[in-house]
Amino acid sequence: MGMPSWLENIVFYEIYPQTFLDTDGDGIGNIQGIIRKLDYIKNLGCDGIWLNPCFASPFYDAGYDVADYKKVAPRYGTNEDLKELFRKAHEKGMKVLLDLVPGHTSTDHEWFRESCKAEKNEYTDRYVWTDDIWDDFKDVGSITGSIRGFSDRNGCCAVNFFSVQPALNFGFARCDKEWQQPMDAPGPMATREAMKDVMRFWMSMGCDGFRVDMAGSLVKNDDDQEGTIALWQDFRKFMDEEFPECALLSEWGEPGHSLRGGFHMDFLLHFGPSHYLDLFRVEEPYFSRRGKGDISEFVKTYEENYAATNREGLICIPSGNHDMVRIKETLDDEEIKIAFAFLLSVPGAPFIYYGDEIGMKYLSGIKSVEGGFNRTGSRSPMQWDHSANAGFSSCKPEELYIQIDPDEDRPTAEDALAGKNSLYDEVKKLIAVRKEHQALQNTAPMEFVYVKESAYPLVYKRTGKDETIYIVLNPSGQDVECDAQIPQHAQSVYSNNGEAAYADGKWKVPAASATFFKSRKLKKPQKRKQDFRLLPVLLCYKILLRNVLNRSLLSVW
Repeated sequence: MGMPSWLENIVFYEIYPQTFLDTDGDGIGNIQGIIRKLDYIKNLGCDGIWLNPCFASPFYDAGYDVADYKKVAPRYGTNEDLKELFRKAHEKGMKVLLDLVPGHTSTDHEWFRESCKAEKNEYTDRYVWTDDIWDDFKDVGSITGSIRGFSDRNGCCAVNFFSVQPALNFGFARCDKEWQQPMDAPGPMATREAMKDVMRFWMSMGCDGFRVDMAGSLVKNDDDQEGTIALWQDFRKFMDEEFPECALLSEWGEPGHSLRGGFHMDFLLHFGPSHYLDLFRVEEPYFSRRGKGDISEFVKTYEENYAATNREGLICIPSGNHDMVRIKETLDDEEIKIAFAFLLSVPGAPFIYYGDEIGMKYLSGIKSVEGGFNRTGSRSPMQWDHSANAGFSSCKPEELYIQIDPDEDRPTAEDALAGKNSLYDEVKKLIAVRKEHQALQNTAPMEFVYVKESAYPLVYKRTGKDETIYIVLNPSGQDVECDAQIPQHAQSVYSNNGEAAYADGKWKVPAASATFFKSRKLKKPQKRKQDFRLLPVLLCYKILLRNVLNRSLLSVW
């Protein structure tokens, strides 16, 4: 199993469609708005888009409760609009990933309504049901709750996370009760094929792959996740056979499992053991100029995860997403620049959450909208310009799906494009440097060079075919020094807020700075090849010459 070549050097931009750009004045973003802003995304340097769920839904959980997998939500447009997005993105050399939610549907989905019927039908086993309404899911792995008493069917239905998200039946790795079905039972196999059909529908239309929601949760009672790994290996086999140029990205957070399961990429996120939060979103983030953070635990787990990839897939570290507070909540623009120097110089495909490139804020306390809860504050409308509603929508302010940042000094894309936003300029510059140097691209190897507990700087290197690039980061507000093994002849290819320099046997690193040094690989001198083809001829000449000389000497004698 290989990886599509376009993943080698791609940078993604995550879009929450409801709040990116509204073109019809209803206060909700739409697909035509995304099409209209493709050039903005491309100009930044991003050539991939991850689109949060856009399928028909009651939106109890912001689209992660699907009512129809094969229909675009009317608020966003039509299937033809999405097809047009694929086509126009491809014309610009861009790729589009859709958000796939395979673990559960909405209670509004036709499959679920049919499964609720007392009489047996083809959807009876499409979801995880017990045989009796009084038999619940206590101590059943990967099931968080149940819903019951709402249908003619006698039984409880498992849910994944929210009560409106009944769990689809992909089987049990270990069956402890009569109602539990093994993975190869007819019901789980039918669910598997139904999801393949959904994927086939969109990839045939032009979709370039999927980010998969809760990818590690599909098979139940799967303690070692071997069942889930086998399930995704089957999905990957299907994709390799029918759509080999499409990609799979998992919300799993365990690359040792996800990549073995066939995913091309896996996120390291705010949940799980990655220590992602240590970087940007704790009380003392490592990238704060206060200089009280610690990156050592992150590095330790990252090295373990990186080794687990076995160079067969990518680890992706996003700037943020729709589920976590924005990076601006804990870092200011200057600190974010150094954070982006990190995010855009590590292996894996970078993901930039819309608005992070201009420093959009997390809006604490704004009204929850359709399953947003406190996450709503990270989903406010993109700030395009200084016109009404920040250029997001022509509707009345009170009609907005989510309110705009009310700060009159809020950053805008208009100012960024006019050169009035240094954060945007720095992100754009970093992406350009990454794309220019093969050693900084997605699959080039990485090795940490200097890491100390609760200390600065951080030094690591990326190794390309013809060059090695050393990254020296000092987010703290104090000048520091280190004895990192960096070739003294290395040349700077990028710097922000001063360059690190070698003096008195140490590397001196300015406060709040980032420097990328390039060191070319020294080519070994080639040995001259011995050519023995003329040896017989030379020997003949030598013998002949010796005879001639001998005869001449005798004649003289």
